[in-house]
Amino acid sequence: MSQRDAVSQIMAPTPSADTADQRFERVVEYAPTAMILISADGQIEMVNAQTEIIFGYDRAELLGQPIEMLVPARMRDGHPHLRSAYAKNPNARPMGPGRDLYALRKDNSEFPVEIGLNPITSGDRQVILAAISDISERKHREEQIARSLKEKETLLSEVHHRVKNNLQIIHSLLDMQTATIEDHQAREALIESCNRVRSMAQIHQSLYQSENIAKVDFANFCESLISSLLAAYNIDPDQVRIKSELAHVELAIDQAVPCGLVTNELLTNALKHGFNADQSGEILISTKMTDAQTVELSVSDTGIGLPTDFSISNSSGLGLQLIELLTEQIGGKLSIETTPKTCFTITFTIKD
Repeated sequence: MSQRDAVSQIMAPTPSADTADQRFERVVEYAPTAMILISADGQIEMVNAQTEIIFGYDRAELLGQPIEMLVPARMRDGHPHLRSAYAKNPNARPMGPGRDLYALRKDNSEFPVEIGLNPITSGDRQVILAAISDISERKHREEQIARSLKEKETLLSEVHHRVKNNLQIIHSLLDMQTATIEDHQAREALIESCNRVRSMAQIHQSLYQSENIAKVDFANFCESLISSLLAAYNIDPDQVRIKSELAHVELAIDQAVPCGLVTNELLTNALKHGFNADQSGEILISTKMTDAQTVELSVSDTGIGLPTDFSISNSSGLGLQLIELLTEQIGGKLSIETTPKTCFTITFTIKD
């Protein structure tokens, strides 16, 4: 069957068949994608100029041939079954959604394609119009972007690793220095500085080990921080218990570091000053999402408590001043309860 005969049969029911034939041929011929008309039994009945360009065939070489000649050999055996399945339930849709599709040129080279299928019915006759786009250039760009992204992820991971190592070196030097300090107040200040540095190092360690190196799993960080602080202050777990109720919260580095530091200060303050020497009690650290983007972080203890007129702004302690400054840095709001137990709560919005 000639290409014009195929068009004529399809368009026959239209009263002005000649005009419709010409219009249909022009639309198909000058389409920017390869257009192939395929019969119910898989024979090529019509192609356009773009088909010749993409596949490298003259149209005379394609007409009357099975469509499988344009399918790579490794996929050819299963193609008739897929074609038959489509014929039983024809509808306008992309072919093989979610799968990588390939076509075969005359020179036997394969190339990636996108294929749209459109059934055309005229009386008892049904054919399929396939629109085929060569997406080689797009695939190439996607691969370049993927490679570039992988290289950047590798670089960023290495940066986190090196920052973590450098912070650990600083921590070790400060820790060694504490052994030579006899003044109790100076030694305590160095220990607190060690803990702050270690807290920052743990943030970068979390990022280095995470599959998503742009976000910190804050719950995992808090669990590691609790273990480190219990060891640093040699806390008897039977005397002072630390409980955690941590929602899944992911923070970007610019929020994770100050949030990690403020958590360190809150826990340190509770461990050092929340209980008398012979007093037992409990510290609770919790995080929860009050909405899709808002985090509520709180640290409370059942210790000796704070004065009812307590105010951070009137406090001379560096740790408490840091809590206020770091809360401002993450764009948060700080509230303090003094009864029935001491509770520091910070509410902030996660930045995208």
